[in-house]
Amino acid sequence: MWNREYPDPQHFIAGAWQPGAAGDRHEIVDPASGEVIARLSGVSPAQVEEAIEAAGSAFHAWSAVPAWERAETLSRAATILRQRTDTIARWMTLEQGKPLAESRAEVHAAADVFVWAAEECKRTYGRLIPSRVKGVRQFTEFEPVGPSALFAPWNFPLILPTRKVATALAAGCTAVLKPAEQTPASAMALVLACLEAGVPAGALNLLTGDAPPISQALLQSRVIRKVSLTGSVAVGRQVARLAGEHLKKCTLELGGHAPVIILDDCDLEHAVATLVRTKFRNAGQVCVSPTRLLVQQGIARQFTERFVAAAARLAVGPGLDEATQMGPLATARRREAVDAMVRDAQAKGGRLLTGGVVPEGSGFFYPPTVIADTPVTASALRDEPFGPVALLSTFTDVDDAVAEANRLPLGLAAYLFTTDLKHARDLSAGIRSGMVGINHVAFGLPETPMCGVRDSGYGHEGGSEGIREYLVTKFVNEYC
Repeated sequence: MWNREYPDPQHFIAGAWQPGAAGDRHEIVDPASGEVIARLSGVSPAQVEEAIEAAGSAFHAWSAVPAWERAETLSRAATILRQRTDTIARWMTLEQGKPLAESRAEVHAAADVFVWAAEECKRTYGRLIPSRVKGVRQFTEFEPVGPSALFAPWNFPLILPTRKVATALAAGCTAVLKPAEQTPASAMALVLACLEAGVPAGALNLLTGDAPPISQALLQSRVIRKVSLTGSVAVGRQVARLAGEHLKKCTLELGGHAPVIILDDCDLEHAVATLVRTKFRNAGQVCVSPTRLLVQQGIARQFTERFVAAAARLAVGPGLDEATQMGPLATARRREAVDAMVRDAQAKGGRLLTGGVVPEGSGFFYPPTVIADTPVTASALRDEPFGPVALLSTFTDVDDAVAEANRLPLGLAAYLFTTDLKHARDLSAGIRSGMVGINHVAFGLPETPMCGVRDSGYGHEGGSEGIREYLVTKFVNEYC
């Protein structure tokens, strides 16, 4: 497998690699060229059931493995991923489009998640509760919730599945992973690292292909006791409904439309450099990407000029070119959606400051785009653009900026740029978001919780909170 430019996509079920047995064949497309690089056959209903049964059968043995032994296994997986950084990064860039530098960073970030999970599984402490009665001992302990169904998208095809897989395995759960059908190789690399690290047969299974029938089977199965999804709000609602019908524990990390409040007293150079780097990372296909940039009137002209100039200077090209700073969008459909939003914003009065034109040639490229004064009636200010589009507007009164930040029902990430600590604290308290960055944008680290509120979902990934999502609390009351 490791000697190939791009692997033959397969599924991993009950400890063995299997070709697809369903009739549908999904084309894996290089976003930089538009060329088909592989074809994936979907799984049959029998294969889905086999994966579910394997996770169920392996659960007792894996959950009984002492935490320190599970930690050693996860640590080995981290080492294997690091050793294969260049190969995995190339596969990721071929199937998803991001620059090689970002792909390499993602491999190392995934390895960091395994290291964190290895240490965290040793610290799932319960507590001793003082008794009212002599001779009675009361305590709580944590147990793994059970076999888990893990759904991950295509924008970060290694780190997002890894957050789920590493944490589930650390907690003692077994899992069936369903990655995006557009990016199977990254998920295969993750599974292979776990397999070679010593995760036993059946404890981790990989199914990819047509999402609805696979999802339906996993969510309706009595074997599966936990569901974790990173995806859109619309899909999250469907998953929550199905999980609720079967009373499954559920974690949902859904869409965002992150507002950024930039005050007159900010460090302008730092704000521009940070936001350009973050906005156009992975061509804007990031759930916490800063999208609605609200700039206070006093620095609006300076900020806009610098931000637009920096965005226009970014080198856009194939991800395999080391000079590329921003690659293509992942799919033709994504580019069409982004361009439609840009056209709609312009038609409703938004001013295009840079970008906004589909380039000629092959691939799914779209330039870094900045639009000013977009009215709230435009679709881009209602729906997440999920592309290289920044929407600039100005404000005078800070209360107006907070109102705009909270206007949408989404609440995943928000950002503030100011050198005034009181402003930062007051604004942070007033913004309804699961995460707030103040002069900083580092979300999604292994040791910190990733969480949304309102339509952006519920539950946590990362941090000590993340592993609790895969555990249930047992209360023990004993009399001697």
